[in-house]
Amino acid sequence: MATQEQIKKVQDMARTIRLHVLDMIGGKEGKVGHLGGSFSCADIMAALYFYKMRVNPQNPKDPGRDRMLMSKGHAVLAQYAALAELGYFPMEELQHVKCCGAMLQGHPDMTKTPGIEANTGSLGQGLSLGAGMAAGLKLDKSDRHVYVIMGDGEIAEGQIWEAAMWSAERKLDNLVGILDCNKVQATGAVKDRMDSGDLMAKWKAFGWHVIEIDGHKVQDICDALDAADKVKDQPVLIFANTVKGKYVSFAEGRSEFHNGALTKEQYEQAVREVKSYIAE
Repeated sequence: MATQEQIKKVQDMARTIRLHVLDMIGGKEGKVGHLGGSFSCADIMAALYFYKMRVNPQNPKDPGRDRMLMSKGHAVLAQYAALAELGYFPMEELQHVKCCGAMLQGHPDMTKTPGIEANTGSLGQGLSLGAGMAAGLKLDKSDRHVYVIMGDGEIAEGQIWEAAMWSAERKLDNLVGILDCNKVQATGAVKDRMDSGDLMAKWKAFGWHVIEIDGHKVQDICDALDAADKVKDQPVLIFANTVKGKYVSFAEGRSEFHNGALTKEQYEQAVREVKSYIAE
């Protein structure tokens, strides 16, 4: 169980991740970025990298590492922030996101960025990749885990459900899917584009152990990650209820900030709000 000191560290890192994301987008002329989905998973990202996962920034391909895949690859800004804070690459690289020839592109690229496990630009592919990694770790008799962050708009892709079915059939209890359920996708509410119905019932029906949490309460996130360790013979789905653009008043729940630019005034307001929010 996470200590209060660990919870505070994760909360602080979640705030830092959000500030880095804002700086990557930053009110710069012509610069756009995925603020909404990066902010909805920032607390989850902080808990994974600064509480739960075993990683080695000095050796990103260490066989003894846990794996994390950002299936909703457009929200990779949050992951870049975490990797930079851990020392996978110099902090200055965050200023060159989405620039030609830069290490950090708009979607994850494992050939360019240390700490990235898979290329996930096309939605719906991350769970299949994660399932394959988890199955390989099982064959190697490794106790390491694979974590896959998915979006609730993304899971309209059929490949997700094929991977879900296969993972359960293979009893991949070292695979943890995390559904960032912020209820808004690129062009509007998820329910108005592809209403997937009772998602928790669906994942249970596909053979997964489901844990529902508030995806912005760090204690809940850490408890769920710990509980996932104890589940046997089933993959785990952490159903995280989140808010797109969390902690920025003008962006919360709005599809306009799925991917877009910030004016100088919006950037400055967002920085003030992120610095002043009280962590949950």
